[in-house]
Amino acid sequence: MSSRRAVRSGGFGEHALSRRSLLAGSAAVLAAGLAACGRDSPVSSSGGSAGSSSGTRGSLTIGAIPDQDPEVLQRLFGTLADSMSEALDLDVTYQPVTDYGAAVSLFRTGDLDLVWFGGLTGVQARLQTLGAEPVAQRDIDESFTSVFIVNADTGLTPADDLTPLADLRFTYGSETSTSGRLMPAYFLSEQAVDPEGFPAGPGFSGSHDATISLVASGSYQAGVLNEQVWAARLEDGTVDPAAVVQYARTPEYHDYHWLAGPQAVERLGADLPDRLLEYFTGLPAGDEVLELFGAGAFIPTEAANYDQIEAVGRDLGLIS
Repeated sequence: MSSRRAVRSGGFGEHALSRRSLLAGSAAVLAAGLAACGRDSPVSSSGGSAGSSSGTRGSLTIGAIPDQDPEVLQRLFGTLADSMSEALDLDVTYQPVTDYGAAVSLFRTGDLDLVWFGGLTGVQARLQTLGAEPVAQRDIDESFTSVFIVNADTGLTPADDLTPLADLRFTYGSETSTSGRLMPAYFLSEQAVDPEGFPAGPGFSGSHDATISLVASGSYQAGVLNEQVWAARLEDGTVDPAAVVQYARTPEYHDYHWLAGPQAVERLGADLPDRLLEYFTGLPAGDEVLELFGAGAFIPTEAANYDQIEAVGRDLGLIS
């Protein structure tokens, strides 16, 4: 299994929004991922996971948008499931999904109880799921950034001017990624660059790791991704600095957060959001979960923190 850190984070500006406290498709699943998680609670056909064999513990199924390589996510969320299970006295199962839309869909149907969403997918899931509650974000998620990267053969050197990117073959990450598409598209348009006007149209790599690979290989001349993933890949030596370089950084915005579903609250009690918030914010400095998430701490969040993302999503036609 990969030893690479599972990460995401973060400009050229100050766009941080406010925060407050309190919690709030494809249904294809990677069966191998469930087995690797070390949990024996099966996923029921009606949604959520079955309880333990003793019937004395409740069950919680967690998920996440697939923004990095599957083995990286498996390590991250498998570790988290073990930690949450012990702390909350629940049978916690991590259920991988195949794409961003599946995470939103499975949350809406109740097959996923608690999901680590990006800003845009979190807004989409909350608008589609009456009673969904934002729980927590990392400390770094209130000032998140993306980076534009270019193939070294372009000859471009770091700058704040995004207009030279307009004439390059360009790829985003997933079509509904906040840090890999939504906010970068917004900041491109702020500099009068048509976010859909690249030669032959923009590409969509599907993940931050894939964006790095495609730009490094020259398949695309430029791309954009989550800065935390970029920094981590530089640190672990998987990026060739002779092939791909950072060109620009975006202003800050809110991004990743945990969203709890109403069916889980009905099943496990009205105090579930508070219990989850207490768990996340109570993780001690240096805890393995925090290390894997690339965070110093989790902090409370609220729906209003994602108002900017919702507005941009509506402008780009990604939220109706």
